[in-house]
Amino acid sequence: MPLSPLRLRLLVIALLSVSFLGALDHTVVSTSLATIAGELDALTLMSWVVVGYTLASTVLLPVLGKLGDVLGARRIFLGSLVVFLAASLACGFAQDMAWLIAARVLQGMSSAGLQLMSQTIIARVTSQRERPKYMAIIGAAFPIAILVGPVLGGAITDYWGWQWVFWINIPVGAAALVLALIAVPRLAPGPRPRHFDVAGAAVFTTALVALVLAVTWATGRSQGPATAVALGASVVGFVAFFFIERRAAEPIVPLHFFASRTIAAGTALSAIIGVGLFSITAYLPTYFQMSYQTTATVSGLVPIATVFGMLISNLLTGWLASRTGRYRVFPIVGTSLGAASLFVMAVLPAGLPLWVPMIVMGLVGMGTGAFMSLIVAVVQGAVPASQTGTITATINLVRQVGSTVATAIIGGVVGFGVAALLPAGLDASTLIPQLVHAAAPEVQASVAHAYSSVFTPIFTALAATYAVGIVAAVLLPHGRLSDEPVPAQQTTSEALTA
Repeated sequence: MPLSPLRLRLLVIALLSVSFLGALDHTVVSTSLATIAGELDALTLMSWVVVGYTLASTVLLPVLGKLGDVLGARRIFLGSLVVFLAASLACGFAQDMAWLIAARVLQGMSSAGLQLMSQTIIARVTSQRERPKYMAIIGAAFPIAILVGPVLGGAITDYWGWQWVFWINIPVGAAALVLALIAVPRLAPGPRPRHFDVAGAAVFTTALVALVLAVTWATGRSQGPATAVALGASVVGFVAFFFIERRAAEPIVPLHFFASRTIAAGTALSAIIGVGLFSITAYLPTYFQMSYQTTATVSGLVPIATVFGMLISNLLTGWLASRTGRYRVFPIVGTSLGAASLFVMAVLPAGLPLWVPMIVMGLVGMGTGAFMSLIVAVVQGAVPASQTGTITATINLVRQVGSTVATAIIGGVVGFGVAALLPAGLDASTLIPQLVHAAAPEVQASVAHAYSSVFTPIFTALAATYAVGIVAAVLLPHGRLSDEPVPAQQTTSEALTA
């Protein structure tokens, strides 16, 4: 469905605005958590402000993707934006932690709809050739939110109060809603299913909730039995889901999609982004504070360099892919750069000037950004337009689940590994950077050695993950992105021209 240049620009501004709001709300809260927990007197429930949001935004992806195809992406997008604004208002008025967590769950659910439908709408109104450029612009919301979110959240909390971390969404979101009502076109929905896959949706949601809970509890020593039960329930649920989807007339995740080489390779590449990079960024500041003896502020420069590299590469490769029509070279180069750079991180000796790992992790970010948004655009062209929402949800889902699971695994490895390598008399659970920096030089050296020893195999494993991505990238079909809008029933084999 082609739009006039002016309306397309307004649409991109509207989609970028709401995508940024959704992404920012995930990062801006992090620096406010301690204040929120203290004022609401619920320190033990603090993590659920983040977990509830993440869980809700993950488990609803396939359901929202299917609803977008059935009811129309515009309806789901506008409905999600209204719910997001209402939930933001409720968060600021929270009187206790249970209220706040419930409102955050609503925020997470609506944020998933905003992110997912933004990508779906762009796919429905642009040709394959145009799509990478605009998808990269929408995708820039996430790295920008990572860069500015924690600082903005801290400033708002210090000067206005933590409630305004949520209320700031209201005026920006209301303006975006007005713009969206004007700019977002009415897209023809797909054929209504005779039977919505209720069983598949329920089983998948339950299994995914159990998996997220299992990996969340895995790092807690007292949560062993609960972790085992949740993990077992997740495995049983996913097995049941597989058989349900094979027999469902209108599955929420059509398994036949993965017979396409484009979709199979693209899904693997999307998962690698979550597993290989998103999972490690949260632990980089701690690693550099302990191994390089930096302050908390200085240690944040490394993830900033990583995200900045991702942002620049994402925009550049999106523009190049739209200009040339070629796409396969970017994930090949990107995964190769990511694998090589992470291997360099594994062999870097601790104590080097901080600009060295900043450059290396910046290259990891550049490699990842080379295919982060591009692969979504390519995979969207591998299905009929009537199923764009479903495939977009699947690509985003594997990325988020991969990130969640890998983050928990890395956290467990760091926690248990460092505890095992610390010299006698040091307790890993009470070891904070300030104590280490004030300790004797031999203690600092021991702690630095422990962290370096634990992170070396982690970086090596992540480099191997990107190496698998090289294989997936090579398996992508040759071809060029088409200049023509993709007809409703056209697939990649027809849309990619040699």
